[in-house]
Amino acid sequence: MRLQVRIFFLPAAVASTLLLVACATDQPELDTTIRDIRVATDTAPKDSILPAHISGLLANVTPSFVTMVVSRPYSPMGRRDGLPKGVSSGSGFIVDREGHVITAAHVAAGARYIVRARASNGRIYNGRVVTIKPDNDLGLIRISSLNMPPVTPAANPCLKKGEAVFSLGKPHAQGDTARVGSVKSMHFGRVVRYGKYGYPDAIVLRMATRRGESGGPVFNARGELVGMVVSTLSAGGRSLKLAHAIPLPAIARFYCSNATCGPRWRKLASLSTKSCP
Repeated sequence: MRLQVRIFFLPAAVASTLLLVACATDQPELDTTIRDIRVATDTAPKDSILPAHISGLLANVTPSFVTMVVSRPYSPMGRRDGLPKGVSSGSGFIVDREGHVITAAHVAAGARYIVRARASNGRIYNGRVVTIKPDNDLGLIRISSLNMPPVTPAANPCLKKGEAVFSLGKPHAQGDTARVGSVKSMHFGRVVRYGKYGYPDAIVLRMATRRGESGGPVFNARGELVGMVVSTLSAGGRSLKLAHAIPLPAIARFYCSNATCGPRWRKLASLSTKSCP
């Protein structure tokens, strides 16, 4: 089966509040159509050539991208269609051929929670949450019969200031979106906490992410995974067009601690971004 990716470009258009880019209410339905990827370039660097090459990059990385609705293991409040009631929704990315998917902990919600995931071929797959790590906002999911290409992690976890990157996610009530942005800093410089979730540090991106994009992958200009979207920053309800992403070594340590991972992942798990400028 040949993957079809239709692309539509959107017009261009810290004392702050962290806003989780997933939501626990009004869960969207998972449609079964082939993905239409809308490309937002309003935060793209002015001198970036990435938007001109985004079509080819998306054709390579979209098969590793999923969107999902997560439900409690046994919910007495089922829906009329027989499906369990969703408690959260968000995005994620495939890390191996065994059907393991990484997302944010606040999307995954809890071990053994039920997951319905939509892949790039339009099919809906069933799975369960394996485990979560609330203090680094990471979740691991196992999707049954999901045999789609995994992401390729970058060998070097360090990113340069101003370097162009792009994310994949599905804002609530909108279609799948690729956001072209750039790196503001490899470090936020302090611990972040929101409820039972949080993270010790994060990559700061110039990127206007929205609700529903939590857990989405962040790629460099070569289409290699460099991080995971976890939250967006706002002030007084106004978007600052800044987002936080969990860095690659933290993702690798979490994945390799809870599943069998490959050599590149194991090497990344031994690295740190503390030495990144």
